[in-house]
Amino acid sequence: MRSTLKTPTSSHAWQDLPLAQVPDSLQLDNIKTQLDLILLALEALAGIGSEAMLQAAADLNLESVVSDRVGLWRLRQSNPQRKSSGGRKKLDVEEARSLVLIICHLAKQHQELIRRAVTLLEQMTEQNSEPHRTALLGDYLDTFINTYQERMEQGDEVSMDLLNQLAFKLLIDLLFYSDTHGHRRLWLALLGSASA
Repeated sequence: MRSTLKTPTSSHAWQDLPLAQVPDSLQLDNIKTQLDLILLALEALAGIGSEAMLQAAADLNLESVVSDRVGLWRLRQSNPQRKSSGGRKKLDVEEARSLVLIICHLAKQHQELIRRAVTLLEQMTEQNSEPHRTALLGDYLDTFINTYQERMEQGDEVSMDLLNQLAFKLLIDLLFYSDTHGHRRLWLALLGSASA
């Protein structure tokens, strides 16, 4: 059976995102959730918004998949954990791959900031100090937690400890996704967690 997926014309990275079999709807839901959370962490740390995401799509020649704010918003809303007024968009594999490339492109642009935040987190952990007492990590945590609680269906029911853990796990993950092969690492992590 031949694949009907379209590939971006100038993206060499697309070949680094293999797919042995198409994920089922539950696996795609898990992938959608993870992608949205990673974007949320990137937003919280670097202050990026939809303009930066759309510019990344243009840089990567992915405008056919992510063309405008509404399209981007609909992709983000496909996360089943988000508060929604209904009419969720189904995320397909092409869109998931595109979001992976966009996330890693943005992470690479903000690699120095991500690295600084992770180094600070390591230092604070070694000193048994509260990470939120530093300006960078405190601002990141506040923004991440507030945005999570505002956007996610169960946001107010998740404990602060769990939200802190999630925020820091995503921050460390971003460091790995910001390197040269980050897009492949993220894609394989998504497929692995989706099938777990």
